[in-house]
Amino acid sequence: MEPNLTKLGSSLLVPSVQELAKKPLNTVPPRYVRPAQDPPTISNTNSLLELPVIDLNKFCSEDLKGPELDKLHYACQEWGFFQLTNHGVEASLVEKVKMDIQEFFNLPKEEKNKFWQTPGYIEGFGQAFVVSKEQKLDWADMFYMVTLLPSLRKPHLFPNLPLLLRENLEAYSSEMKKLALKILNLMAEALQMDPKEMKELFEEGYQGMRMNYYPPCPQPELVIGLNPHSDAVGLTILLQVNEMEGLQVRKDKMWVPVSPLPNAFIVNIGDILEIVTNGIYRSIEHRATVNSEKERISIAAFYSPKLDGDMGPAPSLISAEKPALFKRIGVADYFEGLFSRELYGKSYLDAMRI
Repeated sequence: MEPNLTKLGSSLLVPSVQELAKKPLNTVPPRYVRPAQDPPTISNTNSLLELPVIDLNKFCSEDLKGPELDKLHYACQEWGFFQLTNHGVEASLVEKVKMDIQEFFNLPKEEKNKFWQTPGYIEGFGQAFVVSKEQKLDWADMFYMVTLLPSLRKPHLFPNLPLLLRENLEAYSSEMKKLALKILNLMAEALQMDPKEMKELFEEGYQGMRMNYYPPCPQPELVIGLNPHSDAVGLTILLQVNEMEGLQVRKDKMWVPVSPLPNAFIVNIGDILEIVTNGIYRSIEHRATVNSEKERISIAAFYSPKLDGDMGPAPSLISAEKPALFKRIGVADYFEGLFSRELYGKSYLDAMRI
């Protein structure tokens, strides 16, 4: 049976947390309370732990390229995360996208309802990975949509966005693709992988964008903005939209808070890249915490291989000494399987192991 490329998963409909948080609440409704999670505060012993920073400019210089490539390789192996500076995306476009997203989340409820998820689909306002009515919910709203390829876009979403947001997201989406391909090519070089393998897999890639809105919460220690998980995609490029922090990365069994650098993107390895690199690069668990003072907003661009292909460990990285650790699977089948389950740690990647 051919996978349906326009319908890769669904999520049960849930109420808007942004609307809920506008009410005078003293306590959090039970469905958002997660008593078993690691505490959101972390001891100060990890103040020395900071995400590696990669400067894209250095790859243009013959003298600086080698050391920066080593640094990239280290970041992908040891952290699965890095901050990217001098990335070449115009600051004016980034600022416009930030403003537009804040305005989009502040649209009246009636306007937003036009973009709400519909039963059986994942795209629109709502939450993802909600598979049962008993399941705990995140203290956040998302707006998710497929941005590339244009033929996969939902006719009621992208074309109906407010005009400025639509135009700026169109430009931003194409910049994110260019940047993702640049980063993936550098990774192939650092891995000494056959560059054709990376190119063929990702050149006509599948891109989705997820805007996240984490409202303030009266009891932030009881909830989670986004459950601990690794991203199932190839590569994630995250833009912090406002000045509230909340992203935390699991490193050496501790949660390390990330302070986004000005004019930088936060880039992380997804499960698909862990599969393609045969486990050399690792997708790392991360989560989003919330606070009682102010909302936090971010936008993630997820880049993955083309949907009508299949994927597995790159042939150039497999040998008798290093056999394949993961199965080959159709990319669309992989995503269908992903959205049919609850988001939890690295459990989906583990299901792909041989």
